[in-house]
Amino acid sequence: MAYCWKTDLNPSESHEKQQKHQEFHSVNQPLFPSQASLGFDCVVDEISNKIPLYQREIEENTIFVPSAPHWDSERHLLDETHQPSSNEFTSKSSELSCHQVSKTAVIGFRHSVLPSPQNINKESFWGNPRGKYHGADDYGFNILLPSSTSLHKINSQSELENENHNYHIGFESNIPPIYPSLSTDLMPKEESKSNINMNIVEPSLMLFKGSFPPRTWESTWPKNIELTSCSIQLVEVPQGSNVSLASFCNKVKKIRETYHASDINSNSGKIWSTTTAFPYTLFSNTKFNINIFTDNSTQRLHFTPYANYLVKDLIAEILHFCPNDQLSPENHLLSICGYEEYLQHDYYLGSHRIFQKNKSVIQLNLQKNRESPGNLSRKHEDDHSQFYLNQLLEFMHIWKVSRQCLSTVIKKYDSHLNCLLKTQQNVDNIIEEVKNICGVLGCVETKQITDAVNELKLILQREAEKFHQNSETSAKGLIEKVTTELSTSIYQLIDIYCSSFYADFQPLNAPVRSVSCVNLGPHSHLSFTVYAAHNIPETWVLSYKAFSFSCWLTYAGKKLCQVRNCRNIPVKKLFFFLVNWNEMINFPLEIKSLPRESMLTIKLFGINCATNNADLLAWTCLPLFPKHKSILGSVLFSTTLQSEPPIELIAPGVWDVSQPSPVTLQIDFPATEWEYMKLDSEENRSDLEEPPKECLKHIARLSQKQSPLLLSEEKRRYLWFYRFYCNNENCSLPLVLGSAPGWDERTVSEMHTILRRWKISHPLEALGLLTSSFPDQEIRKVAVQQLDNLLNDELLEYLPQLVQAVKFEWNLESPLVQLLLHRSLQSIQIAHRLYWLLKDAQNEAYFKSWYQKLLAALQFCAGKALSDEFSKEKKLIKILGDIGEKVKSASDPQRQEVLKKELGRLEEFFQCANTCHLPLNPALCIKGIDGNACSYFTSNALPLKITFINANPMGKNISVIFKAGDDLRQDMLVLQIIQVMDNIWLQEGLDMQMIIYRCLSTGKGQGLVQMVPDAVTLAKIHRHSGLIGPLKENTIKKWFSQHNHLKVDYEEALRNFFYSCAGWCVVTFILGVCDRHNDNIMLTKSGHMFHIDFGKFLGHAQTFGGIKRDRAPFIFTSEMEYFITEGGKNPQHFQDFVELCCQAYNIVRRHSRLLLNLLEMMLHAGLPELSGIQDLKYVYNNLRPQDTDLEATSHFTKKIKESLECFPVKLNNLIHTLAQMTAISPAKSTSQTFSQESCTPSATRSIQRATILRFSKKTNHLYLIQVTHSNNKISLTEKSFDQFSKLHSQLQKQFASLALPEFPHWWHLPFTNSDHKRFRDLTHYMEQILNGPYEVANSDCVLSFFLSEPMEQTMEKSSPVDLGEKFPDTKPKVQLVISYKDAKLTILVKHMKNIHLPDGSAPSAHVEFYLLPYPSEAQRRKTKSVPKCTNPTYNEIVVYDEVTELQGHVLMLIVKSKTTFVGAINIQLCSVLLNEEKWYPLGNSII
Repeated sequence: MAYCWKTDLNPSESHEKQQKHQEFHSVNQPLFPSQASLGFDCVVDEISNKIPLYQREIEENTIFVPSAPHWDSERHLLDETHQPSSNEFTSKSSELSCHQVSKTAVIGFRHSVLPSPQNINKESFWGNPRGKYHGADDYGFNILLPSSTSLHKINSQSELENENHNYHIGFESNIPPIYPSLSTDLMPKEESKSNINMNIVEPSLMLFKGSFPPRTWESTWPKNIELTSCSIQLVEVPQGSNVSLASFCNKVKKIRETYHASDINSNSGKIWSTTTAFPYTLFSNTKFNINIFTDNSTQRLHFTPYANYLVKDLIAEILHFCPNDQLSPENHLLSICGYEEYLQHDYYLGSHRIFQKNKSVIQLNLQKNRESPGNLSRKHEDDHSQFYLNQLLEFMHIWKVSRQCLSTVIKKYDSHLNCLLKTQQNVDNIIEEVKNICGVLGCVETKQITDAVNELKLILQREAEKFHQNSETSAKGLIEKVTTELSTSIYQLIDIYCSSFYADFQPLNAPVRSVSCVNLGPHSHLSFTVYAAHNIPETWVLSYKAFSFSCWLTYAGKKLCQVRNCRNIPVKKLFFFLVNWNEMINFPLEIKSLPRESMLTIKLFGINCATNNADLLAWTCLPLFPKHKSILGSVLFSTTLQSEPPIELIAPGVWDVSQPSPVTLQIDFPATEWEYMKLDSEENRSDLEEPPKECLKHIARLSQKQSPLLLSEEKRRYLWFYRFYCNNENCSLPLVLGSAPGWDERTVSEMHTILRRWKISHPLEALGLLTSSFPDQEIRKVAVQQLDNLLNDELLEYLPQLVQAVKFEWNLESPLVQLLLHRSLQSIQIAHRLYWLLKDAQNEAYFKSWYQKLLAALQFCAGKALSDEFSKEKKLIKILGDIGEKVKSASDPQRQEVLKKELGRLEEFFQCANTCHLPLNPALCIKGIDGNACSYFTSNALPLKITFINANPMGKNISVIFKAGDDLRQDMLVLQIIQVMDNIWLQEGLDMQMIIYRCLSTGKGQGLVQMVPDAVTLAKIHRHSGLIGPLKENTIKKWFSQHNHLKVDYEEALRNFFYSCAGWCVVTFILGVCDRHNDNIMLTKSGHMFHIDFGKFLGHAQTFGGIKRDRAPFIFTSEMEYFITEGGKNPQHFQDFVELCCQAYNIVRRHSRLLLNLLEMMLHAGLPELSGIQDLKYVYNNLRPQDTDLEATSHFTKKIKESLECFPVKLNNLIHTLAQMTAISPAKSTSQTFSQESCTPSATRSIQRATILRFSKKTNHLYLIQVTHSNNKISLTEKSFDQFSKLHSQLQKQFASLALPEFPHWWHLPFTNSDHKRFRDLTHYMEQILNGPYEVANSDCVLSFFLSEPMEQTMEKSSPVDLGEKFPDTKPKVQLVISYKDAKLTILVKHMKNIHLPDGSAPSAHVEFYLLPYPSEAQRRKTKSVPKCTNPTYNEIVVYDEVTELQGHVLMLIVKSKTTFVGAINIQLCSVLLNEEKWYPLGNSII
């Protein structure tokens, strides 16, 4: 990284001397071959502190300016003797010169040197005491105050001035003032004696007014000022004393001010239904069934609009049927019944997610007054509220107390000081109060305070002695001088404490301090002084005999350099325990070569008394160049006792160095400012030659890696070498920039050049630039600019990743943070989800402080109404957590009683809150609980089932699961990725019937999970089928038959299962979801299958005895195939299933980059199963982006067959079933166990009664029967007397042990009036059957008899799945896809149908290929055989290389079963339609 070295003019006594100064122009030299750029190849492992920093002598100078509100304009220099430290260097250097900035634009930092003194003091108690993080134009100063023993030297300083005529003391007028002249009305009218003493200045000290910048901003100073009788005055600063914190508050306030409460577009206060891009392929000609409810009518209106109908057009059409409504469509809204959610006017109906997933009749409610703001809108009062972060952050509640405590202690100090000046006694009281002041300020004791206290003691001890000196050095005069020095030292400590840490106060008129400057040249190395660690805990003092530290420089998670301190220093006891190293650290790296985002990490070690080992005790890290400028002067940093974070997590927010902590580190930085300068010029690359085709092919192959983390070092170098041939068509921007070899000036310049010229094809491509691999602020800024093009509902989908990306921002005013706050002001959906993501992120080990501040900013932006709603939701979760803990701690027999008792707390909550939005879904508003429906589950975590009452009168009750003890963050991520895949499918016109339930982590190890109504686990279905239920083939088919008696219902269930099973096979394979068994696979009666519980994924399978429990790629068992193929009667359905899976798999693969980016951005979220590159590689290997669609189809087909043939899956299901059967206790609540109703046909499918209406003699003598269902639904069916007789026979066989009603056989009937007799007897028989034993009335044969034709007959008549080609003929055929590219012939053998052996049996067929006219054995290719199948599936690839042309070639295909001929065909390759699926007929002989 290059720098432009900029300094202000050196102050002097005359302008003539300034004109003699030399100029140093900017340094921007090219890197020669012999020079190594600062990349990550060259890392210094261990550097001794004794390496010289400069090869020349540095003379140190100090400017002294004592503290006083009114100073003279004269200036003098104060020098002080010192002892050089072991790590300082000496040299013989020519005079330092004044430098100016060259206008040449460079990448890097320019450094501005503050007024250059003649001599630099090599040791001061404070180093460079006045330092801080800088905003736009802040300066810091090194302060040195006089001691009483050196005051007599003051008058001699003027002589030192004359020794070197090149250096002068003072400031030129072009330097911005540091401390403005304060209004005199802020000062007390009558100053006490101590105040006068503090402001005494030696006549020879020449000072000047108005020459120092303000400690803070006058415009933000509040009126509340606390004055003490001494000159130490504290002013309250609600926005915080820290510059960065106050700047953040100001930025947040400006963002909120851009959205006025009166703007209905951005402040509707309503929750809008989420939308996507309109899926044209899915809804090409689709109509929706919609019921409309209006406020002024009790009758509902029914509409069937097309999917591409605008919401506002539907409203206009509805209003035609509401003649009494005179309002226009713009004044109406359509809400979803049961939800506080509204459709968006300017969007298509099909763009709303609810229409994409809900295929039933959709209930909507027409409401008026669109312009009236909702309950959650911001009010006019919110526009005028102030953002003071300290009032919103819980962990900073001590601020107010600290200010009050400090004011109290200062007043006591002042009182004792007055007493001391009068009596020259009671010095111990003064010392005690000084200690108390230091104690309030983090137990930091400066060297100056220590020296002043020691001198005060010494003076009072020698008071009895007589001094033959002038009055100025009398005892009283010395006491006044030392107490002035002491008070000023305290004032300075307060000042630096406030500038270093977050505080709600600061000194009103901070003392002026001298400036210690080092004129560093353009090749200066990084150096600073680690002065001391303050407030060492007493336990450390007892356990460790000495302490040391080490310093690291890191960038982008990689180590640049390390310096280890070799000196072990014991603890020193003053007021408090501290370790005083006062040691200069020198890095052998030039400042100009350091990346702008370099991080400094300091670790504190203790030498263990027992083991003599160095134990890591604390650490801290900080950016070297915050806000584009270096740190100046002395700064206090808090340290953390947490375990050390991984190096890749080192970023400015990992630990809040400005939040006070028990152990405080003091570092003194040089008072030389380096400022980053951006390169404006762009390199011209128009003269590039056309790259070779092989090069472009190689770039395309490398681009398939999708993430720079997956590239080897060699491939990165190759990609970077050809970086200017890369574009958005053959590569991705994150991949190119991530291949950069380092972050030196030239590399960064070229990265920014690529960044500017790159055309990003889609905003989501920019997600890859927000990973931890890219700390460069310019790159991240461009990424955010791209993401700003996303709509709110699109951005909502990727919020978890963006919250994680905040970790690697350089400060909280970054573009990403601003984007999140802007969007939260535009959308309640975003604000709500962001709130819970930030709440949950605070439980991570690091970055807690940043997330707390961002959360406070979000609550401020949201306004009072929404913020109060957040508080209610937070309280609700707290109550649920308490209930869960009490239920878990109760004994097993008492848990239900404890739960019932604790539910009263929820009832009390709703009595106070009235209503509350559900954290899982802000569109659901709840007003109470249904206590009878609440229970708990018997799993290890004992989760609660809570049923809330919907506050919307048109909505149903809402059941959720509250889990405590399980980390749901991983479940959230898996479900989010699955949702992304489902959205991709929908946009491609493929509805996989995915049920993706909501899941929300609300804190450490707790959260909410949505309960899917009418869903049961596969394990419960297996248990109902008996002990060996998991081993049976027909279990699933039988269960669906029991719950879907009508033909249309059964076909719909089969179709839903067909699609959902395929979808979940694909997603669980790609994500490597493990721990799959029948207890975490669920089915609904409508046919939807879905998975739950994602505690294991990315292939992290559980092991038992060293054997992986998950042996199959995913769960697809033979009982699932049995249901799909309807018991083997429709084997073509399996081929259709394979086709659907491969189609869905290939669609997702085209978006591999997006999926890998989303996972990479979560690498540092602390998820147990996603933590390293190997986890990304696992998903990459499953996605196989480098494969063609044909290769991927073949690969996934193999995985389907592996899963289908994996018997351990069934064995695992059996073990789970047996374990659950032994674990279930009859004492548990019925809601916790699997009741009989959930296994047998539900009450809605039961029959209340059946009545014969009439008898028809015209055809087959059929009885017309009216069947009344339990839900009062009525259906009709026709049955003959023989069918009744067959029903009775079946019941006798099935229920041989039960007493069945007597059947009215023909011999029971009289010879006359038989028809009437049969009416009466058959009606009586049906009544006895339906009111008899439950298992008889709800048996398959009874329900099938009355509700439809026999189920077996129904399923034989039609196929519910219409995916592939129908099979009207019985001719044998083979399906192929033939492709030809780059002299390579590829044949994909997909399926065959209707193949038989000569005897009519099923063959175990394989396919052989010969490429004619060369029918040699070398040209022979063959597939694997499929055992005993007339409709086999292969999806195998056959490849012929070096086929120069297709003309004249014939592909001979022969199907054999072992050695028996089955069929054959010859294909003329020149006439084949390439890359298309085609069925080829098989002949009965070889030609």
